[in-house]
Amino acid sequence: MYHPDRIRHLENCPALVLNADYTPLSYYPLSLWPWQTAIKAVFLDRVDIVASYEREVHSPSFQMHIPSVIALKQYVRPSEHPAFTRFNLFLRDKFACQYCGSLKDLTFDHVVPRRAGGRTTWENVTTACSPCNLRKGGRTPREAGMTLREYPIRPTSWQLQDHGRAFPPNHLHESWHDWLYWDVELLA
Repeated sequence: MYHPDRIRHLENCPALVLNADYTPLSYYPLSLWPWQTAIKAVFLDRVDIVASYEREVHSPSFQMHIPSVIALKQYVRPSEHPAFTRFNLFLRDKFACQYCGSLKDLTFDHVVPRRAGGRTTWENVTTACSPCNLRKGGRTPREAGMTLREYPIRPTSWQLQDHGRAFPPNHLHESWHDWLYWDVELLA
């Protein structure tokens, strides 16, 4: 019987990684392992296979379906605060300029400019579109006559994951749907 997974290229067969409590290790970035890492973890008895692709890999003496969802056998405690990266900053600010709300041409802005002693921290950097960043220049929002929609904070990992649910990746394999809670309406 024909199934699209059978012709799927191996590089397009990542495994969704769940923690031991069957929640994703992370939403952003989505916790995915390459198929080779997933199979190695299976052989090292570090994970349980929850679901598999129809695609198989084999050696002369062994064959197996490539895992599409795996669960760690030991719980990994998530860090309370995420790494300070450009992507996580944009995710915190919901991919919108914090001055005008634009979703285009995003960059980041130091609320208190570096020339005035402002540091590159969660609490002093915000998402801004290029036009607003240029308009503000090396001034504070007050000096530039601009208002922040939300003041920057250091988010928790939970807050970023909550924001991330509104921005699902382009492709979700059907076997992942039961484990990811994107903005979907629940049926009663």
